[in-house]
Amino acid sequence: MSFKTRSALVFATYLAVLVTAGCASISQTVTQLISDPVQTNVLSGREGENGPVLVVKIDDTRNARPQVGLEFADVVYIEQVEGGLTRLAAVFSSTIPPRIGPVRSARISDIELFAQYGRVAFAYSGAQQKLLPVIAAANLSDVGAMRRGPAFYETDPNRFQPFAMFLNAQTLMTNESNKGTVIDSAKNIGWNFSKKIENKGFEISDVTMHWPAQKYSATWNPKSMRWFLSVNSVPDLNDRGENLGPTTLVIQIVSITPSEYGDKFGGNTPFSQTVGSGKGYVLRDSTVIAATWNRVDALSPTKWSDETGAEIKFAPGQVWVALTDKEPDFTRKFASAPSPTSK
Repeated sequence: MSFKTRSALVFATYLAVLVTAGCASISQTVTQLISDPVQTNVLSGREGENGPVLVVKIDDTRNARPQVGLEFADVVYIEQVEGGLTRLAAVFSSTIPPRIGPVRSARISDIELFAQYGRVAFAYSGAQQKLLPVIAAANLSDVGAMRRGPAFYETDPNRFQPFAMFLNAQTLMTNESNKGTVIDSAKNIGWNFSKKIENKGFEISDVTMHWPAQKYSATWNPKSMRWFLSVNSVPDLNDRGENLGPTTLVIQIVSITPSEYGDKFGGNTPFSQTVGSGKGYVLRDSTVIAATWNRVDALSPTKWSDETGAEIKFAPGQVWVALTDKEPDFTRKFASAPSPTSK
C-alpha cells in the first residue's frame, strides 16, 4: 500500500470516527491502524503471523483417519515411506491448533527437506535407533515424544495404537517459548503468491497422484477455490467432517531410492531427494502449470519456474506438496485442451 493510499485510509477513518466517537477515539483508532497492520504468512500467503515453525509427522493410513489439525497447517508434505505407503509432514506457523495427530515417527527424508525452513520445532513419536543421532545432529529443535513425554503427547482412548498419539500443540509451543527453546520464525522458502495466475497452463477437473501402495486424487472445487482431496478413492475428511484440500497443490517429481535405514518389520526406508532440480506441476485455480523445481543445497529454498523460466506464483492459501517419482494423471476440463499427462 502506498503512502498516499494509506494516508487516505487513515483520513477516512478519522472522519467516520469523528462523527460517532469523538477525538479521543480517533487517536486510538489511527494508532491501531498504523501499529497493527494485517500480517501475511510467507509460507501460505494467507492472513496470519509469521510465527515459530512447528513441523509434525502425521500418520497417513486408513486407521489414522480422520486426522486432526491438518486444516490449520500452512504447508503439508506427502512423503513415501516403507511398503510404498505415505506419511504426512505438516508445517504450522500462522496458526497453531490445540491438537494435532495422530503423530508418528520421523524418517531420514525429513532432515534434508526441512533444513530450508531453518531451526524448526520437530514433533514426532519416535525414530529407529540408528536415526536418532542424525536427528540430534540436525539443525532442528527436537520436541518429540521421547523428549517431551505425556504432558504434551497424549493417548486418545477412542483410538488404538499406533494411531492414538496426539500432540497438545499450543501447550507444547507455550512450553518451548517459556523455556527459551530456539525455534525460527517462518521465512520465505522459495515461493511467492499472487491472486491471479501469471503463467500459461491447462484447465483440468482433477488429478491422480501415485505411490506404490497409496493413491491421492484432487478435484477442483470452484465454490471453495480449493483442490478437494481423496485418498484411495475415499474423500479425505478432517475430524469435523470437512474435506481437506489446498489452494495450491504442488506435485514435485523427485528421486526416491532405498536408504540405509529400515523399520522394525524389515522394510527399507525410502529416501526422497529434495535437493537438486527436477520437473513437477503447480496446480491452482483449476489450472495445471508444467514446472521445474530447483534447490541448490539443503539450506536453500525450493524455487519453481515455468517452461519459459518465469517464476510460478502460488495462490494465497494452504499449500500441499506431493513428493513422488511417478507421473500424475490429469483429467482435462475441455477435450480440446492438451495437458502434460492426461487420462
